[in-house]
Amino acid sequence: MADQIPLHPVPRSAQRRAAYYTSAAAAQRHNRYQVEDESSHLDEMPLMMSEEGFENDESDYHTLPRARISQRRRGLEWFICGGWKFLCTSCSDWLINICRRKKELKARTVWLGCPEKCEEKYPKNAIKNQKYNVFTFIPGVLYEQFKFFLNLYFLVVSCSQFVPALKIGYLYTYWAPLGFVLTVTVVREAVDEFRRYKRDKEMNSQLYSKLTVRGSCFIRTDQLDGETDWKLKVAVSCTQRLPALGDLFSINAYVYAQKPQLDIHSFEGTFTREDSDPAVHESLSIENTLWASTVVASGTVIGVVIYTGKETRSVMNTSNPKNKVGLLDLELNQLTKALFLALVALSVVMVTLQGFVGPWYRNLFRFLLLFSYIIPISLRVNLDMGKAAYGWMIMKDDNIPGTVVRTSTIPEELGRLVYLLTDKTGTLTQNEMIFKRLHLGTVSYGTDTMDEIQSHIINSYSQVHSQNSGNSTSSTPSRKPQSSAPKVRKSVSSRIHEAVKAIALCHNVTPVYESRAGVSGETEYAEVDQDFSDENRAYQASSPDEVALVQWTESVGLTLVNRDLTSMQLKTPGGHILTYYILQIFPFTSESKRMGIIVRDESSGEITFYMKGADVAMSTIVQYNDWLEEECGNMAREGLRTLVVAKKSLTEEQYQDFESRYNQAKLSIHDRNLKVAAVVESLEREMELLCLTGVEDQLQADVRPTLEMLRNAGIKIWMLTGDKLETATCIAKSSHLVSRTQDIHIFRPVTTRGEAHLELNAFRRKHDCALVISGDSLEVCLKYYEHEFVELACQCPAVVCCRCSPTQKAHIVKLLQHHTGKRTCAIGDGGNDVSMIQAADCGIGIEGKEGKQASLAADFSITQFKHIGRLLMVHGRNSYKRSAALGQFVMHRGLIISTMQAVFSSVFYFASVPLYQGFLMVGYATIYTMFPVFSLVLDQDVKPEMALLYPELYKDLTKGRSLSFKTFLIWVLISIYQGGILMYGALLLFESEFVHVVAISFTALILTELLMVALTIRTWHWLMVVAEFLSLGCYVASLAFLNEYFDVAFITTVTFLWKVSAITVVSCLPLYILKYLKRKFSPPSYSKLTS
Repeated sequence: MADQIPLHPVPRSAQRRAAYYTSAAAAQRHNRYQVEDESSHLDEMPLMMSEEGFENDESDYHTLPRARISQRRRGLEWFICGGWKFLCTSCSDWLINICRRKKELKARTVWLGCPEKCEEKYPKNAIKNQKYNVFTFIPGVLYEQFKFFLNLYFLVVSCSQFVPALKIGYLYTYWAPLGFVLTVTVVREAVDEFRRYKRDKEMNSQLYSKLTVRGSCFIRTDQLDGETDWKLKVAVSCTQRLPALGDLFSINAYVYAQKPQLDIHSFEGTFTREDSDPAVHESLSIENTLWASTVVASGTVIGVVIYTGKETRSVMNTSNPKNKVGLLDLELNQLTKALFLALVALSVVMVTLQGFVGPWYRNLFRFLLLFSYIIPISLRVNLDMGKAAYGWMIMKDDNIPGTVVRTSTIPEELGRLVYLLTDKTGTLTQNEMIFKRLHLGTVSYGTDTMDEIQSHIINSYSQVHSQNSGNSTSSTPSRKPQSSAPKVRKSVSSRIHEAVKAIALCHNVTPVYESRAGVSGETEYAEVDQDFSDENRAYQASSPDEVALVQWTESVGLTLVNRDLTSMQLKTPGGHILTYYILQIFPFTSESKRMGIIVRDESSGEITFYMKGADVAMSTIVQYNDWLEEECGNMAREGLRTLVVAKKSLTEEQYQDFESRYNQAKLSIHDRNLKVAAVVESLEREMELLCLTGVEDQLQADVRPTLEMLRNAGIKIWMLTGDKLETATCIAKSSHLVSRTQDIHIFRPVTTRGEAHLELNAFRRKHDCALVISGDSLEVCLKYYEHEFVELACQCPAVVCCRCSPTQKAHIVKLLQHHTGKRTCAIGDGGNDVSMIQAADCGIGIEGKEGKQASLAADFSITQFKHIGRLLMVHGRNSYKRSAALGQFVMHRGLIISTMQAVFSSVFYFASVPLYQGFLMVGYATIYTMFPVFSLVLDQDVKPEMALLYPELYKDLTKGRSLSFKTFLIWVLISIYQGGILMYGALLLFESEFVHVVAISFTALILTELLMVALTIRTWHWLMVVAEFLSLGCYVASLAFLNEYFDVAFITTVTFLWKVSAITVVSCLPLYILKYLKRKFSPPSYSKLTS
């Protein structure tokens, strides 16, 4: 077999090369993999692989890239860089798993009205989304806080002040900031936890408690599967014949159900009534179920509870989303560690210069405490408040109305994105289907020729009704053509009639009419004697494609006016009602890719089996033809979603034989789906091909300019869709996801390692072309050549993955994160996009026709795809730039005072004595500098209009230049310079008392910080000016109350003022000059545009 061929690298003997190409399996390969001469093979073989890869066994080759990475990081470096945390986490997870060992899921038998017969204990019927309980809340919140290096460090520092030998100041100078941070965090978590509790309580208080005599109801499942269309659900038929509701508890009956499953689209069970003669056995399927988290939208219902609590489908399908941490936070965490190393080094230097005199280890610890402000605890507070401010600004932006920020911790991620992974249907397209094309094989009808179809339908039904002398129940138009009409015309007319009738009957659409009351807001079924007015009717179905098809048949004259479990009624152009009895219906599934229905014509008694589905599924079912494959390709290239419609006439004997086999298969407990499918497939042979339909899914507003903007911003866009390859490719072209100048490489279907190897080599030779690949081929490539495939795909300007499952979408996101290390963003609108959205670094949900599930699970929710442009270009840019400036300035604020402390200690014989004590330290980080520093969240380097006009500016953000070790080092040098000037200047100019040093240096420090904020600001806002003067006013006003630290008589003299002014000018003026020179001779890219 081809998948057993050993793939050897180039530097091997010629004998092995020959063995590869002369093997029997290679000889039997498809022609496209046969190459003419051996030299071309040898050029292709390496595929960027090392010998190590080929010498490993085929089954484990795909694990090699990760193995190599992990091997490099083992050892002491791995342990120090986070291995210890990984080991601790693994141990704690192991202990938790032991404590919470899951109970084995089993099938169950539930007796009606006899709970005492149930021997098993099942979960409590309650939903619990809370993270903590009363006992774990405080420990859990504290653990989440102190697992970060910054908070853990300050906890240790604060606790050290309880040791008398290490105490260097007032306790509140350390515990007040830490306590504030923890209080804010605990309150925020408590509020979130209380909201979860209220949501759970509200959900757990809801019950179903009504019964419908009709035996069916509609439910809305948008919160379960993301689909907003109503689903028809069916009651157990034998219970519908009971005289009264109370009789449910008097019968001897039970339900046998399969064990709890993840799949929300399937269910297997049986209903058995033992007290009847003979015993009644009725099969139960997905149509008989109401899952938790669905809503009864029309009709009323009473049911027996099968699954509860954690065993419900909605809870089992809920994955705990990961706690997302922004790249900026990770970068700041690294800088914090660098600051800690600097702190330790500085303390060691001070002790060394002291000469290790006396208890040097105690002095070392005191110096660590003295310089602890190098790592500012206010960093976390300022950043969190900044993130909240960015979220508020995003939601208040009138240009992107309806935008909601659901995760306030990662707004900076919007400015760092490199990969955008998008859904197609409902995201790039509107999910509003419009019927565009009907193809009958020899003739095709488009939107401009639909009136011809309408005239054919009117003529067909007018002939039959005139011939039947007003009999309104006939449904078969006269097939006897009039002699005056040409022969081809009769043939086309008959085929059009059959095609339209098939489309009008083969579906799961139900017409719903508004109730006469008009005030309750509810809907009810249309009865046969009801007025079927067109204005009052709405269609409900599980797919918008189905609704589009039925609306089209209405437009050409054949209208669906009523449907229940057993029949449906069509209205002809002449107003006559045709009735068809529904004998069987086979719903659409993702596996079968088709749906079918068997109906009996009331007037003639004819039984017909209609079926429609995707061309890949129907091509083997219909009779031989020479046009279907070609026309499907043509429609797909136009961006149309195609469906093939076919029919088969059945005799009464054929149907009875089928029905008995079908009912027997449905009662099977084991392999029911396989047995049922086998019986249905016995009918699906040599069906008559009626027509091919084409439905268009229109593009969202401004999709093309938005995608072009994102592409110009350097963002690589991947489209992940469940649609077929041709349609996905067409949408990629029409939406300009793939530009007109780019080639498209369609990755051929591969099933084995050998095929994948050669196809990847063919793809490797292409340059600057978009890639289109199916989910099955992608799975094979990732199994054997994960690293190589991702490396090649990442070089493409655009990638389209079609026929993708939700799990595959999430897997692709994780692959990009793992192999590239770049930030990813996923955007979608349906329940099938939730896993992808939660896996991405930044998830964006669109409130669309598929419901709100994606929107609720996302970090950011928008109402239209075009809003993503402003969200990234404007708000992403501002959030990242502002947080980078804010974070570095807060660190500068701690570094400058630590530098002053180091100079002070070195001058006074390396004494571990604090320069500023008590309220001065607390006030410095709060009321004296907090407002101007935090006002940096209002700064912007580029106007929104400019950022949208020149999306190329976004490329600079992804390089992370606003916050890097280079910029951090510049701020460190500024801090050292200013701290040295302030301290040495005060020491040079102080007069007789030490208190004057404190007064001069501290006042100059406050003024320097206010001036540095002004130097950092790029665009002034009136609140910034207010913050500057407010802080200065607070400091001046507080001087009157700081008798403990300042000599009030001295600070009111002119001498004090000129000394403070001189020191401040020397510390700030050179920086202003340097900034001016840099902007003049090396301006940033955005300044060139604004000028």
